[in-house]
Parts: sequence; C-alpha cells; structure tokens
Amino acid sequence: MTTAAKQSVLDWVSDNARQLSDWHQIIWHYAEPAFREYKSSAWYVAKLRECGFEVEVGSGDMPTAFVATFKNGDGPTIATYAEYDAVPGNCQAASTTKEPRKGLSKYAPGHTDPHSALGISALGGALAAQQAMLKFGIHGTLKVFGEPAEKLRASKPIHAAKGYYDTLDAAVSFHPTYMLPLCNTTVWDAHCGVGYNYIYTFTCEDPENWIAADKFSPIPQNHLAARAPGASDALVLFYNLNESLRRSMLPATGLWSFNEAILSAGQATADNLTPHVSQINFMLRTDSIEQADIISQVMDNNAEAAAKATFCQWKKTWVSKSRGGLPNHVMARATYDNMVLAGPPKWGDKAIGIAREIQKNLGHEPMDKPFLAVTEELIDPEDCERELRKQMPAWQKYLTSDDYTDYTWHCPTVRLYVARPMLAAPRGFVYPDWVANALGGIAETIDPMIQSAAKTIGATLVDLFTQPQLLQAAKDEFTQRTGGGIGGSTWQAPLLPKDFKVPHRYRWPEYITTVRGEEWTIPWRDDE
Repeated sequence: MTTAAKQSVLDWVSDNARQLSDWHQIIWHYAEPAFREYKSSAWYVAKLRECGFEVEVGSGDMPTAFVATFKNGDGPTIATYAEYDAVPGNCQAASTTKEPRKGLSKYAPGHTDPHSALGISALGGALAAQQAMLKFGIHGTLKVFGEPAEKLRASKPIHAAKGYYDTLDAAVSFHPTYMLPLCNTTVWDAHCGVGYNYIYTFTCEDPENWIAADKFSPIPQNHLAARAPGASDALVLFYNLNESLRRSMLPATGLWSFNEAILSAGQATADNLTPHVSQINFMLRTDSIEQADIISQVMDNNAEAAAKATFCQWKKTWVSKSRGGLPNHVMARATYDNMVLAGPPKWGDKAIGIAREIQKNLGHEPMDKPFLAVTEELIDPEDCERELRKQMPAWQKYLTSDDYTDYTWHCPTVRLYVARPMLAAPRGFVYPDWVANALGGIAETIDPMIQSAAKTIGATLVDLFTQPQLLQAAKDEFTQRTGGGIGGSTWQAPLLPKDFKVPHRYRWPEYITTVRGEEWTIPWRDDE
C-alpha cells in the first residue's frame, strides 16, 4: 500500500537519481580494500553530517567504521548500513573492454559485488526516509552504520560484540544480487551462514640456535652454514597441511570452504638469511559454529606441526566470527511488498547498447536483449526459497556467508537482494570476471539497481516507523525464534568478546603515498 510518506520516498529517490549516481562514482573509483577505506568512510561521514546526522567516527575501535544517528522525537530505532570495501586484484575500468582504471595496476582493488552501490543504495534509502520523517512529522531514530571490511566478515561481529546493535528495534540489510534465484526478492529462511576469519603468524626468533649447523663458524650468517628453515617454510608447510587434510576436517557434503591470502612472506629476503616472519589469513565458511570450530582446531594442530618442523613460533589472531542468520518472515514479506511497489531494475536503451558492445568486444553476436530476463523480474521470497532448496541438501540450513547476520540476532532484520546488471550468455560461454566488475561501475548499467534498492529500503524504513503493528509483529517473531528475545533460550550471543582487539594494524593491502605519489602497494610499472 502506498502512503503519502512512502510516495515521498519514491519521489525523493527519483528526483535525486543524478546525485546518487554521482555519489556512487566517487566511492566506486576510490575502491579501497578492507580496513583501509579511509577516503570512502570520510566521504560518508561528511555527507551524513551535512544532511543533519550526528556521526560517531571510528566506532567499535575500527578507524573506518562509523555510526550516524538522526533523531526526530521519541519513537523506534531503525537501522540500515553502508559497506564500501573493495577487493584487491579486481581493478577494472568502467569500460566495455578489459583494462584497469587509469594509472593503476590490474592488481589494485576494485568493487566486485559492488559494495559501492550497496552503500549508496542504503544511503539513498536512509536520506529519503529522513526527508519523509521531517515532512510528515514521523518520530523515531534513524541510524546508518558504516560497516568496513565485509570481505573479512569483520565489522558487524565487532559492532555486535561491543553493544552497538543492542538498542535497535529493526534493521534493513541489502546486497546486490550475486547468485540466482536470489534476484529481486528477500530472504525467507536460507540466510547466510557462519564465517570465521583469522591470521596465523610464524616467527623465527633465534635462528642462530638451529641444531648445531653453525658449530664450524662463530658467525650465524655464514653463507656456507645450514640455516634455520624459518617463517617462509613454516607458511608453506602450514598451507600444504591444510590442503592435504581438507577431507579429514569435515565430510565433503553441503557448504563449507576456506580460502587464504598471504599477508607477509619472509620480508622478501632472498639471501642466505633466515626469513623471520610470515603471515597467512584464512576465511572460513560453514553451515554451523560446530563445523567452523572443527576446522579451526585442525588448522591449529597444523600450525603447531609446521612451526615445530621449521624452528618457529606461531600465534593465531582472530579477525572475526560471524553467526548464521536468523529469519524474520514479517520483515521479509513487508520489504518484498515495498519492492513490488518500487519495481525491479529496468535496463534502458543506453544500458542495452553498452551490454551489446561488451558482447561484441568479446567476439559474440550482440543480443537484442543482452541482460538476463530475471534481472527485470520479481520473485516472491517463498517461491525463491523453494527454488533455492532444490540446490541444497535437506539438512543444510545456510548458504554462503556474510556478516550482516550479526544484526539478525539483535533485532528483526530483513535481507534484501536487488538485481545487479547481469548479461545473458551464448550457450556454453561464461563471462570473464571483469565484465561484472565493469558493469558495476558504468552509470547507465548500475544506476537502475541503485534506484530500485534505495526506494525499497526507504519505503521499508518508513513502514517500520509509521506502522507500530508491523514492527510489533516483527518483534514478536524475533522473540519467538530466540526463545525470549536477547538472552533467550535459543538466542546466540556474539562470538567475539566485548573487549575484542580489532586487528586493523596488520599488513592488510592498501594504497600508499611515497615520493612517487599515491599507488597500489604492488609495484606495476616494471612487472606487467
């Protein structure tokens, strides 16, 4: 049902389409990776303050996180959030051919999901709802969280552990569609699952005491002596042990996986000197906390073995622990109804022309209708759930992982999926990754998604402020599912401690400024 307040939300988003598009281009081109989103976070903080929000910067002891609050009298507290981290190794220009953004290495970060559009959609919805609150005298508190490092599953478990979600009455979570059938719909039951993220550090503190190899020379650095294996060997052994023992961690059914990134490897000392330090980061996805704990324990055993074999010490640093999501059918249905009102994305003539040009550049005959038809269609959340279940074992509860799930254990939360631009493919052809990344940065192809998502988010926020019966029904369902609400018999507490120390000072990839100017940390002028 369209009310005057909701119509004002739809009108505000339409009237500010050009502005939202321009804002998105700023964040998309910043393309800053996890825990290093300095410019992106500062831009959001400045914009929200300009729009009348009070902003706490560095919330949860995360330098690039924030909490923006707009209060308009007494009423419920409703939240949404922006993400803005990009992914190293995915630098793609807003172009119809494969090429990095101007002046950057192809190994620099780029927005893949794209979180740039996720954040601007949420911001647009929040600002539209704020204007409706002022225009129609709607009372309540609107919060916009700045959530960095989602690719590490970091900020939301940290915010949750430190109490930032404790006063929320409801929350709206949005993500561009990244898999089918989750397209222009809301999640019914199969939310994202458990995510663990941790770093293993290996150090060789006293290589001079490695066995008795140096007894023939009082100089530990003697190039003829057998040196201690050291931290690089420890990392390699550890990695290989984890790969070798995958089938011994969990049965090979359902969804579970881990992926790794090397943060530091021996300090790049290519000499007969013992590498002193190495670090490797693991991201783990499972269907349950119990499964995640098993894999974590096996990795700890492997780290101990690798360290002993290479004369090293090891330590484990937690980055995050996110819970699996808690459904809320009331929120899912209400938000989907607003998406019906807002409408799915529609790709105009310019977008179609760009898509056809990409197909031509890839050596294919351009299609009359180059976008997947489902990207312009709605799917009811219950229908979507049935289709999704056909792809999953009956016992499996969750699908993939994302840290928005930590909101779901503190207040009724919806997960909204709106179609990003996705191309139809000739039979047997799979588009390279750069195509999706480019479409996420070209205004004509990504703006329709931002419009649809912002309208849906804004309308849902207004509903939650203005319909006490809707909010109460969502809260009643939350209470029932948690066995009594926060602290109830089936409620899951945050998995991180309240005093969790955020590892933002680790060797995360980032842009750097030197006498050469600002550049990506991986040199590129001589090695590409």
